[in-house]
Amino acid sequence: MEGVSVRKIKKICVFCGANSGKDVAFVNAAFHLGEVLGKRKIDLVYGGGKLGLMGCVSTAVAQHERQVLGIIPSAFTVNNLVGETCGKEIKVATMQERLVMMMELSDAFIALPGGFGTLEELFQMISWAQLSIHNKPIGVLNINGFFNGLLSFVDHAVKQEFITPRARKILISATTADELVDKLQAFRFEPDPALSKLKWSPSSSQKEKLDLTLRL
Repeated sequence: MEGVSVRKIKKICVFCGANSGKDVAFVNAAFHLGEVLGKRKIDLVYGGGKLGLMGCVSTAVAQHERQVLGIIPSAFTVNNLVGETCGKEIKVATMQERLVMMMELSDAFIALPGGFGTLEELFQMISWAQLSIHNKPIGVLNINGFFNGLLSFVDHAVKQEFITPRARKILISATTADELVDKLQAFRFEPDPALSKLKWSPSSSQKEKLDLTLRL
């Protein structure tokens, strides 16, 4: 990475499935990602509990003596639904509050294979970056081509002019954990000139007028 400015990443939020998936490669990759984070002295923020890939990555990070923070809706803690969080746990009231706290406490985001919840979290972070609510790097760990279809769809949306080429750069992908973390560290945020003028403070009395030709 010679000649490339490297951003300091201390905490990475990982979105992933509460199931292990069909392919054992998903489990192995989740454990390996946790090992990579631990060796690079990067702490973990995740959705809490010990189920599926969430349990794999959190266990691996903890085994390397890095901090693990699980942010979990109180509803999930009833009857020990998702198991014990491997590290510190913060309980929140809603899914939205959980995601906002994840954004605020993390320096970057990684998505492993998962279902609707994982995809919701991933695209929420992407859309918030597009709107300049945050400027943190976001990547998918494309294990055995799991995200090939999703990446192809995003590229198709670019071709159809629903996603701008600038916005497309927000989503990073790699096939290994080390490569992905390197890319996250090298990421340079390119805000949309119009969207970056939006004021998200609750005290804002006026909103900047948007060019309605923007593709959101």
